[in-house]
Amino acid sequence: MTISLFVTVALVMGVIFVNGWTDAPNAIATAVSTKVLRPNVAIFMAVIMNFLGALVMTFFNAQVAETISNIVTFEGSGNASQVALASSLFAIVVWSVAAWYFGIPTSESHALIAGLTGSAMALGGIGAVNGAEWGKVIIGLVVSTVLGFGGGWVITKLIIWIFRGVNRLFANKIFTGGQAFGAAAMAFLHGAQDGQKFMGVFMLTLFYNGLVEKSGNGFAIPIWVMVLCSVTMGIGTSVGGMRIIKSVGMDMVKLEKYQGFSADISAAICLLLASIFGIPVSTTHTKTTAIMGVGAAKRVSSVDWRIVKEMVMAWVLTFPGCGLIAFVMAKIFMAIF
Repeated sequence: MTISLFVTVALVMGVIFVNGWTDAPNAIATAVSTKVLRPNVAIFMAVIMNFLGALVMTFFNAQVAETISNIVTFEGSGNASQVALASSLFAIVVWSVAAWYFGIPTSESHALIAGLTGSAMALGGIGAVNGAEWGKVIIGLVVSTVLGFGGGWVITKLIIWIFRGVNRLFANKIFTGGQAFGAAAMAFLHGAQDGQKFMGVFMLTLFYNGLVEKSGNGFAIPIWVMVLCSVTMGIGTSVGGMRIIKSVGMDMVKLEKYQGFSADISAAICLLLASIFGIPVSTTHTKTTAIMGVGAAKRVSSVDWRIVKEMVMAWVLTFPGCGLIAFVMAKIFMAIF
């Protein structure tokens, strides 16, 4: 294994680990905040479901990984392609760890796309960006916002209407089990979405080191890559992420069990549809907009819009911020190496 390949693979594993560490907690945040699951139980469940989601969904449908692997082109002389790709991964780790430190649930999916785009442009200019695949990212932003918020609002309203005459204690028992299921579904689909994205990057690493060939528009992802990426994400999730859980599940909206269930189911439906159609969406973006919709369904004032503003700013800044870091690091690393 060459030094450049070793460094790039180590960075890919680092990015996957950080994703499991900082992004996966979003999937279980509401179940912890409503006390349906204890933090250690929720994290253990997320480890298992993230692993299964990344493995199972990729085995049956790898369109998200294909989109990520085709979103940019790293074409350069010598080892420039490998250096530029490594720069993008370095930028993603820096951005994600900084967001975790400040407790801001920034999207690692957006950071991944921004990092790849910034470093590819440092190598090949605007021509290195695949506009058609980038269009799917824009679609994903719109879909996750509309379906997340709208779904959370509609499902909450339906539940309030359906259970208007049901005993409160009995309803809470139903939603306790329902929210545990919803949290498991969210963790599974986080693995399905984000696991595939990073598998796509892993395959790019092997491709630019001459170890694999493209099959049509994408890669035939080996089982060992699926397992390696899934296990790494699971280990990252086991580290926890109570800062993110607190920001998403506790600070933004004070949730009851039926509201937590509504948010989880809404976000899970959105992620499932996006995964089936190969649209890369952010688990964080989808889950938080669903929580906003749930809160707004009760009353607009129940949402802490100060927290929402911080999250939106993080999303808005991720593309230019992480992209610029990747661009600059790629230029520096290519000059050095």
